[in-house]
Amino acid sequence: MRARFSIMLAALWWGSLTGLFVMVPLLFLYLGSPAVAGAMAARLFTAQTWLSTACIMFMLLVFNKKDDPAQTSWVGGAMKFVVAGLLLALLVEFGVAPHIVSARAGGGNLKFWHGLGSVMLLGQWLCAGFTLWRLTRQTDHAG
Repeated sequence: MRARFSIMLAALWWGSLTGLFVMVPLLFLYLGSPAVAGAMAARLFTAQTWLSTACIMFMLLVFNKKDDPAQTSWVGGAMKFVVAGLLLALLVEFGVAPHIVSARAGGGNLKFWHGLGSVMLLGQWLCAGFTLWRLTRQTDHAG
């Protein structure tokens, strides 16, 4: 039961990040101005951070159960991706996003901060994907 719950959380985490790669370009395509699209994209990224954090925290709670010895072998493989994804999500939200806002307002190096945030978001997407892959692979073998 815990394994299935972990898979659902990992799928929500990965799927919501995947959705951002579709939604954000559409914002810039269909909203009138880049400023409006950028503000809406920033809100979506913040919402994504909190959704990712919630999924990850629940996965960590599920993974913390030590009464299932069969679980420990596959949890270890997924755990590093879960923790890395959490760190990336929080770094983007609290480290990179404020620099993007300040660069946009004050003429700073917007291209650098935007590129760094994009790479970190891609990294988070890969962490979520590897977590989902690892969890589903192990439950397939477990029976």
